[in-house]
Amino acid sequence: MDRPYLDLGPCGPLRGVLRVPGDKSVTHRGLMLLALSQGEGRLFYPLKAGDTLSTARVLRALGAEILEEKGPEGARLAREEGPHFRVRGRGLRLKEPEDVLDCGNAGTLMRLILGILSGQEGLFAVLTGDASLRRRPMGRVVEPLRAMGASIDGREGGKKAPLAVRGRGLKGVSYTLPVPSAQVKSALLLAGLFAEGVTEVVEPVPTRDHTERLFRHFGLPLEAEGPRIRTRRAEPFPAKDLTVPGDFSSAAFFLGAALVTPGSEVTVEGVGLNPTRTGLLEVLKAMGADLEWQVLEGEGGEPVGYVRARYSPLKGVSVDPALIPLLVDEVPILAAAAAWAEGETYIPGLSELRVKESDRVQAIAHNLRALGVAVEEGSDWLRIGGGGVRPGEVEPFHDHRIAMAFAVAGLPVGVRVWEPHWAEISYPGFFGDLLRLCAAS
Repeated sequence: MDRPYLDLGPCGPLRGVLRVPGDKSVTHRGLMLLALSQGEGRLFYPLKAGDTLSTARVLRALGAEILEEKGPEGARLAREEGPHFRVRGRGLRLKEPEDVLDCGNAGTLMRLILGILSGQEGLFAVLTGDASLRRRPMGRVVEPLRAMGASIDGREGGKKAPLAVRGRGLKGVSYTLPVPSAQVKSALLLAGLFAEGVTEVVEPVPTRDHTERLFRHFGLPLEAEGPRIRTRRAEPFPAKDLTVPGDFSSAAFFLGAALVTPGSEVTVEGVGLNPTRTGLLEVLKAMGADLEWQVLEGEGGEPVGYVRARYSPLKGVSVDPALIPLLVDEVPILAAAAAWAEGETYIPGLSELRVKESDRVQAIAHNLRALGVAVEEGSDWLRIGGGGVRPGEVEPFHDHRIAMAFAVAGLPVGVRVWEPHWAEISYPGFFGDLLRLCAAS
């Protein structure tokens, strides 16, 4: 069978204003907390893409009603064409599923739902996913959950899916994250809602704090004191509406495209500007990027505003390792921008990228070479030569962020993107939006 591909560019100036789909991290967490709430709440402008639709499907299998409003007839059982989700929760007690729970490609879903299921006393569930997810490490979540009393087993002693969970009574622990991980932190905080005593997560390096903000939004127990975040057993809590901001990680591709394409100016509106997510802006500014942004409002505890990017001759930099947890999902588009910079860019601290949807360090290096860019690859670092790219073909390696980042890297000169449908994991319509900005010039 012939592989699908998309030929893009060369593209002249990108011009225009757009809004990107809802934040993936907030959508996952919002759906889960609404499923645990009492009553009915709306999730406005969520991301409806592969990963988050997997979360909705799993939560339905666990007894939550996830509905949509459709015209004057009111609500009906969910189909994905509606703009919002209506969720009727289970009041902290989920239903035992009748079948295996398929998490698709969604690592966030599998890791976070493990925390919830571990505390559902007597409930039995099996979690699996696609081939990529079954290769990804789960021991980093399973080990501390077992320390709380969780009963979890699976391949390689519980380090890989499929995973079997038998809900039990849990006890709070104090756990220091050995590597920065918002997913591990979130799984433990969610488990802590069902545990006796205090559950404390210590993060030596700050990570994205969407879970903490949503705990506050829903009135759940939470204390934050420096690097220590604590929660305790929750009482049933009422549902509350939540508006999802635009996903900064999705916006980053358009900012990068504008910065590397001469004559471009692009503004992304309604985008989340959570400071634990925007390390990329700091790095791009250091590279000489013409960027401006402003927080205009807040939604569900999340700061929201706009970012404007104009074409800029960039220069290579050495990235501060402390910033990597604040831009971990943006490393592919940072590498694409670095390919166009003058001089060398060094990006350290990338061990976590080895275990994403693809081995992103290897995938980035492969695609940079395919576009004629000099690159060196270490176990946890990349050194990118810069100087511009040549036309070529890029391989997504079944990874949405790689597909989008290297479409952007090759856009000014022309690029063939193999299997472009992988972008739909987090951004349905990405290539249509990109082409509209090109056509606007």
